Amino acid sequence: MNWLQTHLPELAMSAAMAWGAGLRLYLVVFVVGLLGKLGYVPLPETLKLLMNPVVLGAAGFMAFIEFFADKIPWLDSAWDAIHTFLRIPAGAALAAGMLGESGEGVAMAAAIIGGTLTAGTHFGKAGTRAVANTSPEPFSNIGLSLAEDTMVAGGLALAMANPIIFLVLLLIFIIALAVLIRFILKGLSAVVNKLSARVAPA
Repeated sequence: MNWLQTHLPELAMSAAMAWGAGLRLYLVVFVVGLLGKLGYVPLPETLKLLMNPVVLGAAGFMAFIEFFADKIPWLDSAWDAIHTFLRIPAGAALAAGMLGESGEGVAMAAAIIGGTLTAGTHFGKAGTRAVANTSPEPFSNIGLSLAEDTMVAGGLALAMANPIIFLVLLLIFIIALAVLIRFILKGLSAVVNKLSARVAPA
């Protein structure tokens, strides 16, 4: 309990980065690196690379590209598919890095839990977007994307300002995602059937 109380801010930031990476990896890297460089977030040695100007520039550029790519129907799903191989290991690494100074065992546990959290968030996002892409209008994609932008920025801010509230809300988010996963799977099945019908020979 003493360890938890002492490291609660780092634990919340570790969870926030892993969760946020499943939605907006580049935005998380850019924001956390910038906050660390400005002195608002004390980053451990394992994450000080994020404050490097080259890393900040690359992350900022990719966050800018993702902001627009994520709002275009079907391009957003292609973007998500490609980033399956980037977001999950990156989320695990960020989660482990934030708690790296607490020992190798803690860092490994953070990587396992953080990677799982990133994966759940990523696949939940990708599934929701795939379902939204069955709609002929683009506004649902734009609305979902803007909501995700706001959630990530707000989540990082809340994790810094009030770690306990953030962790409670994150738990609620995980429970809600678990409940909604069955609906996401049904929607994905409908998408697959629709695509199969389009490519099937006449």
